[in-house]
Amino acid sequence: MKLKDFAVLAAVIMIVVMMVIPLPTMLLDFLLIINLSLSLTILLVAMNTKEPLEFSIFPSLLLLTTLFRLALNVSTTRSILSSADGGKVIEAFGSFVVGGNYVVGFVVFLILIIIQFVVITKGSERVAEVAARFTLDAMPGKQMSIDADLNTGMISDQEARERRRNVEREADFYGAMDGASKFVKGDAIAGIIIFIINVLGGFVIGTTIHDMGFAESASTFTLLSVGDGLVSQIPALLISTATGIVVTRAASDGNLGEDITSQIFSYPKLLYIVAGTIGLLGLFTPIGIFTSWPLAAIIAFGGYQMQRAQQKNQEEAVVETEGEETEGLSRTENVMSLLQVDPIEFEFGYGLIPLADAKQGGDLLDRVVMIRRQFALEMGFLVPVIRIRDNIQLKPNEYVIKLKGNQVAKGEILLDHYLAMSHGMDDEEIVGIETIEPAFGMPALWVNEEMKERAELYGYTVVDPPSAVATHLTEVIKKYAHEVLSRQLTKQLIDHLKETHPALVDELIPSMLSVGDVQRVLQNLLREKISIRDLITIFETLADYASYTKNIQVLTEYVRQALSRQITQQYAKPGEPIQVLTAGSSLEKRITDGLQQTEQGQYLTLDPESVHRIHEALSEQFQRSLQLGAQPILLTTPAIRMHIRQLVERIMPDVPVLSYNELEPDVEVQNIGVVNL
Repeated sequence: MKLKDFAVLAAVIMIVVMMVIPLPTMLLDFLLIINLSLSLTILLVAMNTKEPLEFSIFPSLLLLTTLFRLALNVSTTRSILSSADGGKVIEAFGSFVVGGNYVVGFVVFLILIIIQFVVITKGSERVAEVAARFTLDAMPGKQMSIDADLNTGMISDQEARERRRNVEREADFYGAMDGASKFVKGDAIAGIIIFIINVLGGFVIGTTIHDMGFAESASTFTLLSVGDGLVSQIPALLISTATGIVVTRAASDGNLGEDITSQIFSYPKLLYIVAGTIGLLGLFTPIGIFTSWPLAAIIAFGGYQMQRAQQKNQEEAVVETEGEETEGLSRTENVMSLLQVDPIEFEFGYGLIPLADAKQGGDLLDRVVMIRRQFALEMGFLVPVIRIRDNIQLKPNEYVIKLKGNQVAKGEILLDHYLAMSHGMDDEEIVGIETIEPAFGMPALWVNEEMKERAELYGYTVVDPPSAVATHLTEVIKKYAHEVLSRQLTKQLIDHLKETHPALVDELIPSMLSVGDVQRVLQNLLREKISIRDLITIFETLADYASYTKNIQVLTEYVRQALSRQITQQYAKPGEPIQVLTAGSSLEKRITDGLQQTEQGQYLTLDPESVHRIHEALSEQFQRSLQLGAQPILLTTPAIRMHIRQLVERIMPDVPVLSYNELEPDVEVQNIGVVNL
């Protein structure tokens, strides 16, 4: 335990001891001065904080100072009643401050109690209660605002975590202040009760035990009680004032003194009106000009000086701003910032602004946050921040999706309509604006509110515009996920895996494969919509086979076979067989004959006529499969799977190409066609 920690614990223990063990008056004087100094320090610190969280220890400190003050009250009460002596500090407050008149002292003490209990303590308690309630009610909105800023790229992940932590700390602080303010109220009540006990008890003890007369006993113990009350209530008043300052402070760039001088005196011309009013009071009332006019002159002169200072500051600010703009344009780093390209951008016309404007009920930002979370769960990596902005060059209802600054998709939606898609059988009673569903390219209709209910009754799939946009954005990200996965994102995935499996990562990187090699393997998986969430299996497979080959395509095939259970579940429906097309012997032989072995690995070399014939055969079987209502899946041998995939990708990139080793043995496979040349 550090020395300062031990000192705090010892101080708390001594506070408790003070309530039990009598203390000499000299020590009491010293402790009373400490109490006054500590209260003044807390008040000054509260005035100089810019935000309440800078003084987050205040609720606990408030409890300790209240306990210390009550312990002093117990000790001074014991000393006053037992020996009719409270020490020099209490005597000074009782005689010097109130002039030795116990009636005046009683009135002054009563006024002090009224100020503290009725005004400051009561107000601080109410403000703390309201602030705690409003802070808790505002937490969900603040969290959504942080998520929105993070999603739009205005803040980084580290800044978002820091802001969330500040929101939680702010709620805890105001909740603690709500409870701590009750200590201040209780302390004020206890001060009144202790004062009454000291006066009445001292009067009885003075006349019965100390053999004092009625007047002497009343004067002595009243002055001592008043002195004790003042010496304890003045620090209590300082603490109560500090409590009020802390709970009423709003976040700003300056402390209380700076804010007061900058805000109250920000209108110097108004001081001329104040000076004129004071001057008129001295001229037309018995106050007199000798009292009012000097003050009016000082106020008017102060307003003149502040007005000149404001004009000077404005001129300097203009010159400084112009200089910064000129310097900013010439800085190389500002020009370099223009070269940065966002990984993913979503731009929309001005007619779609309500989609992203939360004040108009738009929830696009929240949907984008959910898309990123869903993609992390399904595909295994966090999509970079999606930049969302309006573009006046687009049509009002048009939006485009860009990847690294290049447009990859676009769409057009009607905010006051719904997108209705049939399941193959259109109904003439469903009337709307013909369009193409942006995500999957299906024929659809934009229908109004009335037609929406009828379309749902006839079995149409009806979605609202935000859902259509979110679905389109999700599908685009899935389609181009392999391009989104950069080396930096790959490094983040590796670092995350290293936290739990350091031996696996250290074995593979960099001795066997580089970060770029791992990135290319992961990109190959994502290109065929294979999730990379199971990084442990992927890295273990790479570690097993990287010592035999550095060919990225071959390593990808090994990884796919290791993920056979995941791939099988991806394409198998519960209780139904997997319907597949198989590559015939003639197709496999033609591809095998076209393989050439080089130092970099195998490459497929086919003449244009053979490629055309293969494409025709594949297209014919794929179309036949679609007519049967089955999703085409091509099954082939492991040795040529990646080469057939290259051919299929050119005509139907969404058709999965699997090898026999990528399907679990217990899954039922139904062959619905054979692709032969």
